[in-house]
Amino acid sequence: MASPSKDATDLNPRTTHYEFLGPPGALAITIGVPAMTYMLYYGCSEETGGCPPPIDVDIILNSLSTVDFWKGLWDTQAFLAYLAWYAFTVVAWFILPGDWIVGTEIRNGQRKKYKINAFSTMLLALGLTAGTLYREGPQPFTFIYEHWVGLVTASIAMSVFQGLLVYALSFRKGALLALGGNSGNPIYDFYIGRELNPSIGSFDLKSFNELRPGLILWMLIDIGMVCEQAVRRGGFNKVTDSMWLVLAFQSWYVVDALYNEPAIFTTMDITTDGFGFMLAVGDLAWVPFVYSLQARYLVFNQVELGPIYTAIIIAVNLAGYYIFRVANGEKNDFRNGRNPKNLQYMTTERGTKLLTSGWWGRSRHPNYMGDLLMAFAWSLPTGFKTPITYFYVIYFAVLLMHRERRDDEACLKKYGKDWTKYKKLVPWRIIPYVY
Repeated sequence: MASPSKDATDLNPRTTHYEFLGPPGALAITIGVPAMTYMLYYGCSEETGGCPPPIDVDIILNSLSTVDFWKGLWDTQAFLAYLAWYAFTVVAWFILPGDWIVGTEIRNGQRKKYKINAFSTMLLALGLTAGTLYREGPQPFTFIYEHWVGLVTASIAMSVFQGLLVYALSFRKGALLALGGNSGNPIYDFYIGRELNPSIGSFDLKSFNELRPGLILWMLIDIGMVCEQAVRRGGFNKVTDSMWLVLAFQSWYVVDALYNEPAIFTTMDITTDGFGFMLAVGDLAWVPFVYSLQARYLVFNQVELGPIYTAIIIAVNLAGYYIFRVANGEKNDFRNGRNPKNLQYMTTERGTKLLTSGWWGRSRHPNYMGDLLMAFAWSLPTGFKTPITYFYVIYFAVLLMHRERRDDEACLKKYGKDWTKYKKLVPWRIIPYVY
């Protein structure tokens, strides 16, 4: 329990260091992320005529100035469908059985408990999907492709609602705030997340959104794109090998993340960041509707790879997955007091042990390297006709580099000269001999 000598000011000090260039940057990203989600559709879609479509600035400006364009972003059917999906994941959290695990100690001396049933939620969703496909065929799932913009709008609306809700609730007495989200500037704090772990009883909103509504929806969207292509080509047996690869790779990633759900409770998102619009829009809109760009592209630009190119792409993905999973396994074993590989480490003055061999001796974030290789493999099935389908790889590289810099700064504050010594032992940030 928290020490009785600690008052609210001790537990919730004022944030003095801004990220993302402070309030102007936070405002730009708050507007920019939804805008980019739409742009990736209109800049790469059948509706607009290509990937990218022919660009006429006058036509674009005229479209944006019409009421009909903005009305077209709203789709009541899509909104109700999205609400039904989100409600399904909430109900599944409550009714499906799952173990309760204890998270890391937070600075008030307490440890939150988290229910683990994301994997079973996914299995239930896939079971219902398989039943529908068996009875109705692929046609019902073309709804996703046909109502894409409306579903994007619904997910962004949910993100804004949650961001405003948790920001307002963070002012209640006793709320534990994120160290980085208590600046006093409403624009910045709304974006970055003011409260560390907003919860309704035992229902933790941040960890719930991290793995369930958006991540499982990403897989279902990919399935919807397979169904759209199957309807157009005359059956599942005529779906292109490139589409099957994208579905397999991205589904594998989702399944792995959900199966290893406990691993997220030691990540920066859970232990350090507050829950605000940044995480809400990332989890609910960006992940499902941007990460599935390759599958959507392959609906209207159907690519046949052939066995050789398919084998090469599979090898790239397997290499990335191997590095990602083995590196995370080494870290999780070590954090839980196990060292089956007898990895070398250094002990800091705080008593913390830092790995200096194995994958964590090759770079300070080898799991990021594996992630990037997998991201590259997801884009390769689209071919090289357009750079837009490689947007995710570029974005993800920038994101991981920024996250690595944040982690480096936090560790320098935490370990001081020991961190400087550690960086000499492990000099590479993500990719050995490159970066």
